[in-house]
Amino acid sequence: MTIRDDHDLARDLAAEAGERLLALREREGFGDPSLLRKEGDAASHRFLMEALARLRPSDSVLSEEATQSERLDPRRLTADRVWIVDPLDGTREFAEEGRADWAVHVALWERGPDGRGRLTAGAVALPAQGRTLFTGEPPVPPRLQEGARPRIAVSRTRPPEFVQRLARLAGADLVPIGSAGAKISAVLTGEVEAYVHAGGQYEWDSAAPVAVALASGAHASRIDGSTLTYNQGDPSLPDILISLPELAPTLLAGIRDLHR
Repeated sequence: MTIRDDHDLARDLAAEAGERLLALREREGFGDPSLLRKEGDAASHRFLMEALARLRPSDSVLSEEATQSERLDPRRLTADRVWIVDPLDGTREFAEEGRADWAVHVALWERGPDGRGRLTAGAVALPAQGRTLFTGEPPVPPRLQEGARPRIAVSRTRPPEFVQRLARLAGADLVPIGSAGAKISAVLTGEVEAYVHAGGQYEWDSAAPVAVALASGAHASRIDGSTLTYNQGDPSLPDILISLPELAPTLLAGIRDLHR
C-alpha cells in the first residue's frame, strides 16, 4: 500500500459517492426536500462504509452519519489509520434544485512514529460542479492581486456578526456559499480568498477540505492560529480559518483585535 494509493482512493470514493448522489437527485426530484436529504445522507454513508470495509478493512472510520456509539468507539482513538468522512456536506443545498455548493468529503488521518496524528490524504467531490479536488494533485490557489479587495466565504443564510466585523477591519467583501466543503474549495480555486467560521463544526465538516488546503499550500488553522487537530475523543471543532497564505497574517491580526 502506498501513500499514492490513499490519495487515489480518497478521490475515487468521493467522486463515486458524488455520482450516486447526482443519480439520486435526478431520480427522486425535489418535491420532498426532507426525504431527499435523508436518502442522500443514508445512501452515501452506506456506500462509503461498505467500500472502506472492503478496501481498507484494518482502518477505522469516523463518519457524520455514524451512530453515537460508533463515534465513541475507543478503538478509533488508538487506531493508526482513521478515515474521516462526510457522506453529504450541505444537505440543504443538495435538496435545492439548481444548487451546486454541496460536497462529499473523504479524508485519511494517520498516526506518526511519534504518536501524533495528521491528515495524510483527502478529497472533496463537488459533484454538481463536475470536479473533485484531492491531495494527489492539489490545486494551486491564485495569488491575491495587488490592490484587490479580498473575499471571505460565509454562510448563505446567516453571515455571522463576527465575520462581518472582521471583513470591515480587513477591507474584505463577503461571499455567501453553501457547504463548508464548497467554501474551502472556493478558496483553493480562486473564487474567494478566505473562509472564517467561529460557530462550531465537527471533524468531518473540514478534515477532507483541510487536507487538500494544506497540500495546496493554503493556510489552515484555528482562528487563533493554532493547529487543527483530528481524531479526537470529542469530534467538535470550535472554529476554523482557511485562506491564501499571504492573507492569513492580516486576518489573524484582525481576529486578535476583535477579541481584545
